[in-house]
Amino acid sequence: MTRLTDLTIAAARDGLKKGEFSARELTQAHIDAMAKHRDLNAYITETPDLALTQADAADAALKAGDAGAMAGIPIGMKDLFCTEGVLTTAASHILDGFKPQYESTVSANLKKAGAVTLGKTNLDEFAMGSSNETSYYGPVKNPWKRTGDTTDLVPGGSSGGSAAAVSGRLAMAATGTDTGGSIRQPAAFTGIVGLKPTYGRCSRWGVVAFASSLDQAGPMTRTVRDAAIMLGAMAGFDPKDSTSANIPVPDFEAALSGDVRGLKVGIPAEYRPEGLNAEIDAVWQKGIQMLKDAGATPVDISLPHTKYALPTYYIVAPAECSSNLARYDGVRFGLRVTEGVRSLDDMYMKTRGEGFGKEVRRRILIGTYALSAGYYDAYYLKAQKVRALIAQDFRKAFEVCDVILTPTAPSAAFELGAEIDDPITMYLNDVFTVPTSLAGLPGLSLPVDLSAEGLPLGLQLIGRPFDEETVLRVGDVMEKAAGFTAKPAIVEA
Repeated sequence: MTRLTDLTIAAARDGLKKGEFSARELTQAHIDAMAKHRDLNAYITETPDLALTQADAADAALKAGDAGAMAGIPIGMKDLFCTEGVLTTAASHILDGFKPQYESTVSANLKKAGAVTLGKTNLDEFAMGSSNETSYYGPVKNPWKRTGDTTDLVPGGSSGGSAAAVSGRLAMAATGTDTGGSIRQPAAFTGIVGLKPTYGRCSRWGVVAFASSLDQAGPMTRTVRDAAIMLGAMAGFDPKDSTSANIPVPDFEAALSGDVRGLKVGIPAEYRPEGLNAEIDAVWQKGIQMLKDAGATPVDISLPHTKYALPTYYIVAPAECSSNLARYDGVRFGLRVTEGVRSLDDMYMKTRGEGFGKEVRRRILIGTYALSAGYYDAYYLKAQKVRALIAQDFRKAFEVCDVILTPTAPSAAFELGAEIDDPITMYLNDVFTVPTSLAGLPGLSLPVDLSAEGLPLGLQLIGRPFDEETVLRVGDVMEKAAGFTAKPAIVEA
């Protein structure tokens, strides 16, 4: 019999409806797994009592026949989503002790659908990072290791805690947020599925802000079908979020027809830069062949402004972060440093200096500089113009193709500490995911193969705005063709 922690959302949903096991049993199995693998540091706050209470409520709803789409499914909640009465830290010292008096819209939607919250997952501080090493609560470890090697690897970031929890079977699924690749890149590093929906598909209300014009919540799961199920529960118009799209939420699971015949798949020349890792190129070619075999047609496309995406992102995102993080001043909530304080300004400086980590301080300073008098036009305004050109490239590409296939990350997971002191190298981890974010498009990463060292390698599918259905349909076909069933060694056979 399949272990409860190895079940997919779809399989668990069916098992719960048939009465093969209870939501409480399913939840307890994951709570036990969390306790066994705390060394991964995937969770900042565990909420076992809350989870069991929610599981009992799900069992009652299942018995009554009025259960939601996620009834009894144990999930991790990225600690960027405000959760009423539960510590919410954004993995930062500056939010010490912060327990919101309200619930984010996404977590409320999942609650309404019957999901069981196991705890708050670790992340890069304020979602700023590509390796989950900037967290005030320490780095997350990837459940995967190289074959024959015990060296700890990063799970990717910023949603590394969510990725590690799902990959390591400490949660059946988890929420993530994606600003420049923070769902998709960790999904690729940990061998799971990560979906960044179209900007506006999921409400940002109650999500601790990093860059407001880029942040988007999405599901992290072990299969494409599970991502479709979870996105359906998360998404929806929210009048509390001015950027929320007032459009219907389709049945994403129903879109998984298994048929991609006649679809045109764009292959952008600019995503094959000089020096591209040979294994990444090989897995990309494998993905192209899988879609050809399924009846889709690859077409060459050009996204000429791709080379400007990273510098554009690292002006726009820090500028917005500089503005958003101005609210953390030690006055209203979170950390307040009082020792040796001589004035109000001194309290601000000491609190922010002690409360923010090195990477967050770096991005605040970059953003403040880009927005300052004399530099706004030269940097921020120019970056916004280039961003518009990047979005235009995608619009032109979608005139000749239905979906775009690219690598997700330029390498497999790397060692803890290998890149943390080199911000430029770290930023390059987002080279394939950032353009999608700047254009506000849906992007899905799914595992396709293992590297020679036994680590997961993922590919990314990019779709038209609000066409997650096509992205999921193609992803489902690729997933079946790839037959990726590998799991980290910590998951017992």
